[in-house]
Amino acid sequence: MDPATAPPDALVVARLRAAGCVFAEDEASLIISTARTPEELAVMVDRRVDGLPLEQVLGWAEFCGLRIAVDPGVFVPRRRTEFLVQLAAAVLAREDNPPRPPRTGAAARDIVADLCCGAGAIGAALAARVGRLEVHAVDIDPAAVRCARRNLVSSGGRVYQGDLFDPLPSALRGRVAVIAANVPYVPSDEVRLLPAEARAHEPLVALDGGPDGLDVLRRVAAGAPDWLGPGGHLLIETSERQVRPAVAAFEASGLAVRVESSDDLNATVIIGTSVGPGKS
Repeated sequence: MDPATAPPDALVVARLRAAGCVFAEDEASLIISTARTPEELAVMVDRRVDGLPLEQVLGWAEFCGLRIAVDPGVFVPRRRTEFLVQLAAAVLAREDNPPRPPRTGAAARDIVADLCCGAGAIGAALAARVGRLEVHAVDIDPAAVRCARRNLVSSGGRVYQGDLFDPLPSALRGRVAVIAANVPYVPSDEVRLLPAEARAHEPLVALDGGPDGLDVLRRVAAGAPDWLGPGGHLLIETSERQVRPAVAAFEASGLAVRVESSDDLNATVIIGTSVGPGKS
């Protein structure tokens, strides 16, 4: 087709396909429907052709049925992490816990800590799915913190910049129902094997998990018992090949451990349950 007479969508598809986008037609449809002006469309297409992740081009990622705002330079929530949300929602609903007495007032809100929160996708999805949650989200990256605040404002979530548990209010110690942590778990020498768009456009701190990929997981597992309430849960996503050392880290912290996997989402989540009162 003559480019001079081709409809705009065909031109966009052609440019995306030439840039190596496997799902050029789907991406073109999303970009065209998101752009508000022809000038904005041109800029968005240029950014995608230059290798910016699609979600950062659009300004949002679909996650658990929500549109999560994603700014350039912020870690893009992966679909596999929806499995962690499913599991966390289940334990918050106490589907696998003994019944508890009904609660009233402020105490009726379960407390969730979303560590390494990135754009705040996990906290936002849990708040939308479960309701009546008090969400506290933490990330060390200031760009992620700004983005997470936008995604959690509607649910009243609070977002802090800092290292893991450090910025959380001390009043939360021994009271958290769920700690959800999508920690970095790519071994340092394997970061170079990630897709170029991740390596070039997502923060290294959100990808690199240290020599065996489990440095941050171990730190979260070690600190979790201080913050979990009785029967509280720690959920961390990892890879199937890292399960044994990850489980060992949870057990070293005195947590009762189980492993859940989803073949459909290619996801593995370690769940640790506090078996005693939280520490103060």
